[in-house]
Amino acid sequence: MLTNRALNRALLARQGLLTRWNCDAVQAIHRLVGMQAQAPLAPYVGLWSRVAGFRAQDVGAAITERRLVRLALMRSTIFLVDAADAVALRPIMQPGIDRSFAGNPGRRMAGIDLAAVHRRAAELLGGSGAPLTFSALGQALAEDFPTAAPADLAAAARTGLTLVQVPPRGVWGASGAARHVTLTDWLGPSLAAGGPGPGREMAIRRYLTAFGPATAADVQTWSGLSGIRAVLDRMAPQLRLFTDEHGRQLFDVADGVLPEPGTPAPIRILAEFDNVLLSHHDRSRLISDSARRQLITVNGLLASTFMVDGFVAGVCRIQRGRAHGAESATVRFEPFGRLRRKDQSALLAEGRRLLRFIAPGARHEAVITD
Repeated sequence: MLTNRALNRALLARQGLLTRWNCDAVQAIHRLVGMQAQAPLAPYVGLWSRVAGFRAQDVGAAITERRLVRLALMRSTIFLVDAADAVALRPIMQPGIDRSFAGNPGRRMAGIDLAAVHRRAAELLGGSGAPLTFSALGQALAEDFPTAAPADLAAAARTGLTLVQVPPRGVWGASGAARHVTLTDWLGPSLAAGGPGPGREMAIRRYLTAFGPATAADVQTWSGLSGIRAVLDRMAPQLRLFTDEHGRQLFDVADGVLPEPGTPAPIRILAEFDNVLLSHHDRSRLISDSARRQLITVNGLLASTFMVDGFVAGVCRIQRGRAHGAESATVRFEPFGRLRRKDQSALLAEGRRLLRFIAPGARHEAVITD
């Protein structure tokens, strides 16, 4: 049996949040099975918290050089992954992406030939054509499918095709709307070639390495796929099996890291939509249910947070502006409860380090509010 604190320390260690990793950004993203990236710059903060000596320009260069790719993957959410994972994981995650589209957009497009939509979208986005925003793609598709809403047509294209968001989207210090091309056109036919994939077992093993030990419900929450329990049962002879404090079965890879539950955990700042908070059905290994309800807004947004002793202890808000003619940057920590003095000092120090990373030339201020 593994206690909740043991699961906490295992997760922190496997996420680079117990001790920062000494590796490059692309290697870190591969170890994490990608990083949730619907907030385009959130992965930079997430990597800063996980990688020693992290440099934002390394990620921007990897995106521009097509070693890192932004596309819809797990739960039909935008992830930043390495190019090999973009190719390997998308077919595995396709059923979840299909199911997401089959809701309102799919019902509204009943009677429309989706295969024809996919073919036309590939023509518009492929070859020498310029990358398109979803708005522009939907409007172009509407010329051939006038009975469907442009937004639904763009959603159909995103579902049926593997679309990549191209730079400058997601590049630190740059800005731009999300514009898309097909993965094949972005990586080239040889790198994006299809064929039999490695299957769900590979994806599950990668998940357990980065997020385990975990229940079948945890794996399903992360992936957005159904039928996970049957796959885990087939894999069980090659896995380690545990139970949690509630008697639920946990699965893990044979070489999964399991630190001592009493291992000290440093102050860490988590980015918006950090996958460590969104990849388990039961998230109590990092955050209480009452605290989680304070984090997620009515629009489903997840704020940046901070952890004390390995557990989420409050919200982190970064504000940038100008004061007295100079650029300023402030990080405000809003704890859920009273912090010990030594934790306050460590939190403020970590906040100032974050500000030096985010706004190196600005006047910095780190504040803990009541």
